[in-house]
Amino acid sequence: MSNNPLVRFQNVQKSYDGKILVVKDLNLDVEKGEFLTMLGPSGSGKTTCLMMLAGFEPATHGEIYLKDEPINNVPPHKRGIGMVFQNYALFPHMTVAENLAFPLEVRKMSTTERTDRVKRALDMVQLGDFGNRRPAQLSGGQQQRVAVARALVFDPDLVLMDEPLGALDKNLREQMQYEIKHIHENLGVTVVYVTHDQSEALTMSNRIAVFNDGKIQQLAAPDALYERPDNAFVAQFIGENNKLRGIVEDIDDGYCVVKTDTGAMVYSKAVNVTKRGDKSTLSLRPERVVISPEAGAVQNMFEARVLELIYLGDHIRTRISLLGREDFIVKVPNSANHAFMREGEIVTVGWLQEDCRALDA
Repeated sequence: MSNNPLVRFQNVQKSYDGKILVVKDLNLDVEKGEFLTMLGPSGSGKTTCLMMLAGFEPATHGEIYLKDEPINNVPPHKRGIGMVFQNYALFPHMTVAENLAFPLEVRKMSTTERTDRVKRALDMVQLGDFGNRRPAQLSGGQQQRVAVARALVFDPDLVLMDEPLGALDKNLREQMQYEIKHIHENLGVTVVYVTHDQSEALTMSNRIAVFNDGKIQQLAAPDALYERPDNAFVAQFIGENNKLRGIVEDIDDGYCVVKTDTGAMVYSKAVNVTKRGDKSTLSLRPERVVISPEAGAVQNMFEARVLELIYLGDHIRTRISLLGREDFIVKVPNSANHAFMREGEIVTVGWLQEDCRALDA
């Protein structure tokens, strides 16, 4: 990463009770113009990091920098950061335009400039005609757009978003994901986004920091996180994932053979196993498993019993019994050549060594 990121967390720790660390020794750079998502389960420390960056929570240890300036002792309103919350936090007694003008009044901008900026911000979120309405007269999606516009209206260097789409229904949430992504691309503003929804993170981000237990487990681009998880937690948290447990029998040049609990040998990439005898969890994405592969096409081939077929339109979610697991999932593309499968049938399944990752136990 560059020497002068927009945001830098340096050895940051946070404890609420002086004993348990909610954030443990965080070192993280956020580059100017990037969309970085902090992703993780409840209690993983991601929202606490955002609140420390916003100035609503003090860091117990370490320093946070914004544009190379330490900001631990700078109050929230002097940090020049835009914020979008899940509950919108709009003033109900003000019109939409007055809500947007408020942060500009606080910054002592002239009336003309306020009017221009409010109009520009409303147009940006496609609400140009809604300036005179009150928040209560808007739908949830419209209120959320107003909240986004208010965070951007004073041209901040940085916008923080804390689960901003959590209260919206699925279709509207997906639509807003793309809208926020496009606003970010058009404006080039830096966004730090917090969510526990992995598909949201994959859709919107340049980079994702996966949090668990107060630490970043992996920081990478969405495709790298999905295709090349560093550990079993990341593999399980990002996307769907089949797990097989076993012991490393042989390892050489980045590849290994793992003997599963049933005694079967599986050829895999060695990710965080280093020697014979290491316990491992094998990670394999459901869409990488092939039904009835041609002989010699894959390194791993096994017999399995079809337990359940669920039709999902573009693919058939197939649950099979394989190597002692009754919850092994295969995503079969919806094409004519897979119409033959029946529940209870014995089939051959296989996958490439490249697509299987030997992770920590």
